[in-house]
Amino acid sequence: MEVYREIGRYAGWPANYGIWSWGNEIVVCFTVGYMKEEISGFHPRDASRPFYTAQARSLDGGESWKVIPMVCKVPGNKSLSADEHVKSDLGIGDTADLENTPIDGPGIDFTNSDLAIMCARSGLSDGAESWFYFSLDRCHSWNGPFKLPGFGLRGIAARTDYLVFDQNTCIFFLTAAKSDGKEGRVFCAQTTDGGRTFDLQSMIGEEPDGFGIMPASLRLPDSRLLVAVRCRGNKPDFTQAQNWVDLYASDNQGVSWKYINRPVADTGVGGNPPTLTQLKDGRLAIVYGYRDQPTGMGSVTSMDNGQTWSQPIMLREDGGDHDIGYPRTVERPDGKLVTVYYYNDQPDGERYIAATIWQP
Repeated sequence: MEVYREIGRYAGWPANYGIWSWGNEIVVCFTVGYMKEEISGFHPRDASRPFYTAQARSLDGGESWKVIPMVCKVPGNKSLSADEHVKSDLGIGDTADLENTPIDGPGIDFTNSDLAIMCARSGLSDGAESWFYFSLDRCHSWNGPFKLPGFGLRGIAARTDYLVFDQNTCIFFLTAAKSDGKEGRVFCAQTTDGGRTFDLQSMIGEEPDGFGIMPASLRLPDSRLLVAVRCRGNKPDFTQAQNWVDLYASDNQGVSWKYINRPVADTGVGGNPPTLTQLKDGRLAIVYGYRDQPTGMGSVTSMDNGQTWSQPIMLREDGGDHDIGYPRTVERPDGKLVTVYYYNDQPDGERYIAATIWQP
């Protein structure tokens, strides 16, 4: 199923933005630019032309979608979370016009039933800055941007991942630049005053030789926290590096973490981030893009809260090449999952946003 598709355009990376759902009402964000005339490189987008952020809404559980430009303020009125995909003069770069604006009044009520939070960033590595927005009307309007602290780290590359604990308390799961300035290492930061201030809660795992980025979290009924992390080994040529997904757990609300296992041993050349979802029947599901041939979207499930995982099952494996994935997943009231990702049917074809509705 297609969420957004237009000839000549490059639509991508929903995992960099977010997905939210209220029953059968679903909102997902992604970015749209232009294809490069000469198809080459890992992502054949035209870096000399701007990207803009789009927002798609479904009112029928992902069966149909309406797409509009993202209705939020972007620092410098440039591309949101896409600096690495455009020339420097089109990226946000130095966020000098991003004020560290305090949230007025009592702060965010994280228990608001219509709440959505979206995180964004200026880059991936040394010097990257990040901020967030929040909506109290199911993404019809957004407040922000509100700058996230640097936490004494070399750079913060935020994608959207958070867990709400009460009206004032929320943990954001983020990625930092490593001690050498390269991406990246995951950590969590907590606010207990409605988003007005944040404290670094903990780093998750040891600093990797390659990278550990793009966390996907959930809270189990027994209050244990789980985080799935996109990982890559260290090779001079990234196309030769191993890529996989690791799982960590915390039993003290993110103060400390322990390694559990490797739910996905291989996500293909370049790698792909996971989604992590707990189903109404208690099972866990991870979805990821698989970037080796045959390229497509894969999934694994767990019946014991992540202690063991099934063999991979492919949701589809008809991708034109490796330039696919970056999924987001929500569960519908009927128990089916809606996974949204970017895709292509052939290497020189447009990149589009697709949705798969499936029953684990």
